[in-house]
Amino acid sequence: MNRSEDHQPQGRQGLDKRSPAPGGAGIGLFALLLMALYSCLAVPEWRTSAAALQVKGSDGTLLVEDDPAPPVDARSEAAPGPALPNAGSASEESPVERLPPQESDIQVDLERLPSIVETIRAPHLDVLVDAPPTTSVAEPGGSLSRLSPLELPPPPEGRVDVDLKPAPFESTDLRFPINFAAALRLSSARPLLVAAAQAAAWTAEADLQKAQVAWVPAFMMNAIYMRHDGPADFNHALNVPAGTNALGQPDPTSFGRPLNQAFNWFYSGISLYLVVAMTDAVFQPLTARQQLDSARWGIQSAKNDALLMTARAYFDVHKYRGQYAGRLYTVQQGRKFVAALKELSHDLIPAVEVDRGENLLAYLEAQAASAREKWRRSSADLTQVLRLDPRAVVEPLEPDHLQITLIDPSRSLDELTPIGLRCRPELEAQHSLIQLSTIRIRQEKMRPLLPAILLTGFQAPGGMTTQLGIFGTGHDSSLNNWGLREDFSLQAVWQLDSMGLGNLAMIKRQRGAQSEAIVHLFKLQDTVAAEITQAQADMQSAAVRVVEAERTLQSSLATFRGSLEGLGQTRRFGDVLHQIYRPQEVAYALKLLTVAFDEYFATVADYNRAQFEMFHALGYPAQEVTLKRTPGTPVSVDTGRPEFLPAVGTGPPPVPR
Repeated sequence: MNRSEDHQPQGRQGLDKRSPAPGGAGIGLFALLLMALYSCLAVPEWRTSAAALQVKGSDGTLLVEDDPAPPVDARSEAAPGPALPNAGSASEESPVERLPPQESDIQVDLERLPSIVETIRAPHLDVLVDAPPTTSVAEPGGSLSRLSPLELPPPPEGRVDVDLKPAPFESTDLRFPINFAAALRLSSARPLLVAAAQAAAWTAEADLQKAQVAWVPAFMMNAIYMRHDGPADFNHALNVPAGTNALGQPDPTSFGRPLNQAFNWFYSGISLYLVVAMTDAVFQPLTARQQLDSARWGIQSAKNDALLMTARAYFDVHKYRGQYAGRLYTVQQGRKFVAALKELSHDLIPAVEVDRGENLLAYLEAQAASAREKWRRSSADLTQVLRLDPRAVVEPLEPDHLQITLIDPSRSLDELTPIGLRCRPELEAQHSLIQLSTIRIRQEKMRPLLPAILLTGFQAPGGMTTQLGIFGTGHDSSLNNWGLREDFSLQAVWQLDSMGLGNLAMIKRQRGAQSEAIVHLFKLQDTVAAEITQAQADMQSAAVRVVEAERTLQSSLATFRGSLEGLGQTRRFGDVLHQIYRPQEVAYALKLLTVAFDEYFATVADYNRAQFEMFHALGYPAQEVTLKRTPGTPVSVDTGRPEFLPAVGTGPPPVPR
């Protein structure tokens, strides 16, 4: 844009220097008239921004609300689409209410939360949207729909209704009804990803507790027994040296007697034993606190990841169940097509067309079986994430064409990226690790200046442990000299590792660790920015494709129905009858209808998935959706599992005791 603005003045100056061409005044006047006419007929520019929202159930219960701006009454109806089961939207005007601020485990600026716009095409939810002036699309009945230009629905005229029956279950299926709100609620605690993060936080909390009591001495109880033999006989034992007889008289012929056991020694008692460096006692609690903070942020990261995993798996179930229902519809239409071919094969079309139609029908039936397989596999993925019964076939209670908007697709990256860099828990966890490395640098700098404290007792095998106890001695095999004994030693020791060179090396090492942590933070920031950009691209693309998929499905339905109805219609050219629509054209229209159904449900799932990927990329806590802004009331679900699988509790599994 800057380049074009720089060149525009030059272009105008160049035109001013030219001599007027013949008829130039008339052409200019005509151009001005055209511009004035265009300005009167032109569509106003679409502008979108953050929208406040309120979603209410049929009973008036507030389900979702986010209102960064003053409340204004407005209405938004669901975009027109194929008349699928439970499709449509019933909305009524109601003032947008404000929820009181809620506390969260994560400190985020709630005023900067994105507009959570819940566009649900279901009759049991009323959607109220308040937004700045946008292009208003007139709907039948005189109501206005204020939507983002990327979500602008196709024109309502020419709509084709289709009776799409719900995907059926087999008699052997274990049906598992669940709604999206219940799945999100389960995602905050049941996934193993969350349990592993909680276990890591437990470990970090234990390390902090240990570091906080590093200055407390250990209480010890011990018992020591020693038996002394050797030439250094300072305890008056009966050892006969060489040249002396047993009576102690000089005897040159005596070679002495071998040394035997001369002394017994026993000591048993208690002590308070402590050997700790003051630098560790002071700085280890600080580093352990940062490690615990990082682990707690890891729990929030795990919950956000589990929320995204749940949303992806849930929308895959919707996608494949919808595609299964669509393919069953095409199978039904294919049977009508084959029946029509058989009827026309008597006098109008060759019999080979019937075989061709039956081949197409077999292909459609195989595709339907494949769609059912994908529905079951996606159900297994969801039950694996939520740790439910893996045998169940998930039955979402919402319609498969459900569309949820958490983030307005038109919001710019300049607005979204700073939010993600401020709210992602992974970045906060890395900030804690950087602070940890800073503390460790200070710890190594102070190590030569602060002493090590030693609180010890009597020197004995295994350490200078015993300070107060019972002491007994005796010669040879006797142990008959008993008494109480007390040994106490308190020392302060300063140490320079390798004459101070080792301390410098440790300081350098911790500085390197800090640099590594900072580099990792930069890498995470780049990753967050890239994820936001990718999520916005996916979201905007899906927002456009879902509208085009509706248009394609509408036109495919109209094309197939018209082609099938015109299959038996003929036109006479002389003495020859020609079909208006040939069987190949109907077969091709039926294939396109199958593709249109698949693309429609796939793009709806892509749109919902992109919404949650953006929500995850921005780092908003999972409880914003699972607890505070739940899209509906969670239904009761059976969370039991077969006996051959471990039970699911709260938090990490208990350790066997």
